[in-house]
Amino acid sequence: MTRIEKVAVADGEFDLHVWSPEGGGPGVLLLQEIFGVGDYMEAVAEDLVALGFVVAAPDMFWRIQPNWTTKHTEEALPKGMSMVSQFDWETGVEDAKAALAVLKGLPEVGKVGVLGFCFGGMLAYLLGANAEVDSLVSFYGSGVPDALEQLDAVQAPVQFHFGGADAYIPREDIARVEEAVRGKDNAEIHVQEDGGHAFHNRKAPMFYQPGPAERAWRLTEEFLKRTLS
Repeated sequence: MTRIEKVAVADGEFDLHVWSPEGGGPGVLLLQEIFGVGDYMEAVAEDLVALGFVVAAPDMFWRIQPNWTTKHTEEALPKGMSMVSQFDWETGVEDAKAALAVLKGLPEVGKVGVLGFCFGGMLAYLLGANAEVDSLVSFYGSGVPDALEQLDAVQAPVQFHFGGADAYIPREDIARVEEAVRGKDNAEIHVQEDGGHAFHNRKAPMFYQPGPAERAWRLTEEFLKRTLS
């Protein structure tokens, strides 16, 4: 079952797409990549609902262009990058916190985690450092290596995913995340060495790699079940 909730903030309101299994369950705040809350986010949400999670995906670009979404193609990349370049990260984290509060307040929701991809992978990480969540999964957030000073502020169990052959995130940057995570009880990192950027996006033929996607998703499922049950 899918519905739209509204998230009210001081200077407006935006949409929160909610998918819920029968009887509810633990919540997952799903943070979009640069293509908006489109068919890929819907596909991920459906995967999570099948596992018993209530999923909520906020429209994070609402301040730039409400409910904007685009196809996962080479031609759409510059527009997606442009949306991110106009995005105010400080305000965006506050918006994500407001969406998180709405998800936590839903009657059918128990524990709540956050899962983000690409742009959303960075946003999920920043949210985890600035809000209370029970679990955090970040897929190839390109800003993460340059924001490792925030890692100690993340209290929840955290799982990072990267592709070792990511054209947008140099392998040596990922190595810095590996180093930062080493020895931290609440953090783990998984690098699919054969994975490029956005390897999990099965709606984007230009990025999708079934092998790395399946391996990373299995780890994600297990992690979310363990930390949110």
